[in-house]
Amino acid sequence: MSAVHPGYAPPSGPDRPPSGSWVRRWLLVGTAVWAVLLAGLAWWSARTDEPTVREQRTIEQAAPVVDAAVGQLVAALDGTAWAMTPSRVERGCRVTPVSAGAELTRGIGVLVAEGGERDLLRQVADALPARWRAGVRDAAEGPLLRADAGEFVLVEGESTSPGRVRLEVLTGCRPTDAGSGDLLLGNPPEPALRAALQALGRPVPEQVDQIWTSCPGGAKARTERVAAGPEPASLSALAPLAAAGTVVIDTPEVYAYRSGTDLIIADATGDQLHLAFSTGCAD
Repeated sequence: MSAVHPGYAPPSGPDRPPSGSWVRRWLLVGTAVWAVLLAGLAWWSARTDEPTVREQRTIEQAAPVVDAAVGQLVAALDGTAWAMTPSRVERGCRVTPVSAGAELTRGIGVLVAEGGERDLLRQVADALPARWRAGVRDAAEGPLLRADAGEFVLVEGESTSPGRVRLEVLTGCRPTDAGSGDLLLGNPPEPALRAALQALGRPVPEQVDQIWTSCPGGAKARTERVAAGPEPASLSALAPLAAAGTVVIDTPEVYAYRSGTDLIIADATGDQLHLAFSTGCAD
C-alpha cells in the first residue's frame, strides 16, 4: 500500500469528467430548447392571436373589416335614403415616432326629416351587432354614435346639418403598402339613374364609378354617383318616375324615391346637382 502525501490530489482518470461539466452541458441544452420553444410560440402567436395594438394590422389587412362594417351599416339603413361615398386614404400620420402611415375612411350619407337625426342614429345603433357595443350619446354638437367593429376599426355617426347624417368607418393611423379602395371603374349607369338624369334634362354619362360593399348575408350593395351640372334644377320632374314606387324625401332641395329595389336621390343643395343610385342589402 502506497502512502498519500499531504496536499496531493489523486488523478481523476479518463472516465471521470470534472463534476461541473454535466451541469454546463445540460444548461446549454436547456437554453437551446427554450429558445426553439419561444421562437415557435412567437410564430404561432403572430398568425393566430388577435392584434393587441392597431399598429399590428396594416390598412390592407383592416380593409375587409372596414368593408364588413359598411355592409352592416347599409343593412341597418333599410328604408331610409342613403348613399355611400368614396373611400378616403389620408397619408402622413405617424404610426410611431419613426414611421409614417395612413388612415382609411369609408362613409355613408343619410337623409332624414329634420329633427329625426337622433332617431336615425339610434335605429342604426340598435341594428348593429351586440359585440360592437354601439351607443348614441348627446354632445354639444349634437347626437353622436360610437361603435367598435373589431380589430381597432371605429364606427362613428353624427348629424352634419338639419336632415343630414354622416356615418363613417375609420381604421386610425396604420402601416400601409398600397392604396385601398372600393371603386369599380367604368360601369354604364343603371337604367333607373339614366331615367332620372333624362327626366331632369341632364346628359347621361357613358360610364360612372360604382362604390360597393359586402352585405352581412353575402350580397353586394352599391352606389353610383353623378355630378349633373351647376344649373339650378326643379326636382318635380322626378315625380312621374316615383309614382310607381315610394317617395322617401320630398323637399325643394332633395327628392328621394324607391322604385322596386332601386333608390334614387337627387340633391340640389349648393351650386351642383348630384344624383345617386343605390341598392341595399335587403334587395
